[in-house]
Amino acid sequence: MYHLNFSCNVTAGKVRPKAEERTGRFANAGRGPRFFAQLEASGMADSTASFEADVIGAAPKGWTATKTGKGDSKWTIEDDKTAPSNSKVVKQSGRATYPLLLKDDTDIKDGFIQIKFKAVAGSEDRAGGVVWRARDANNYYVARANALEDNVVLYKTVQGVRSALDIVGRKGGYGVAISVPANEWLTLRVEFKGNRFRVLYNGRQLFEVEDSTLPAAGKVGLWTKADSVTLFDEVTYGVAK
Repeated sequence: MYHLNFSCNVTAGKVRPKAEERTGRFANAGRGPRFFAQLEASGMADSTASFEADVIGAAPKGWTATKTGKGDSKWTIEDDKTAPSNSKVVKQSGRATYPLLLKDDTDIKDGFIQIKFKAVAGSEDRAGGVVWRARDANNYYVARANALEDNVVLYKTVQGVRSALDIVGRKGGYGVAISVPANEWLTLRVEFKGNRFRVLYNGRQLFEVEDSTLPAAGKVGLWTKADSVTLFDEVTYGVAK
């Protein structure tokens, strides 16, 4: 049984703060009401996706490879000696508006999803993200880290239209600026309960968001954008009990 104490010890990747972070521009990002403290005593059943039985070059079994918008996603199993798990990883190398990979047997309303990802290439975009409460390829929440923009942003996608959501305690702006180095394994995690979502990056809480657009349970999954070539490893997710 996994207990939420929110002292995440993920160490994959190193965050190199920008000048604005060192001077405190985002010092208070995500430090709103202690909403998630209510979950500390709650149990959470967690699962880790395994790709070891999958064939290299094929799509991962038990997942639906799709997209939001136009183009074609390409999700394949690959062997990467640098992977934190020392095993097979998932690679997205197609080109679409938003390539999407949904876990078939998930139906989660309150819980978490965490990944390790490596942004390998992409001239238009170079991003990796997590999806939750996905009803289909056009309706879901997504938090993503972008190595070209050096930021982490949380969005809602409704009827195929993506909109960035305001951070709790701050109106306007666009996510949080933070170093997202390419070709390094990094960790992205979202914890969600009710209308409140908490984003952690490399074990550090970045911000919280409130939104009630998609309140029902849905699938979790992986996400990229445009021509991003991204690797994913150690995909874990859980349901709050």
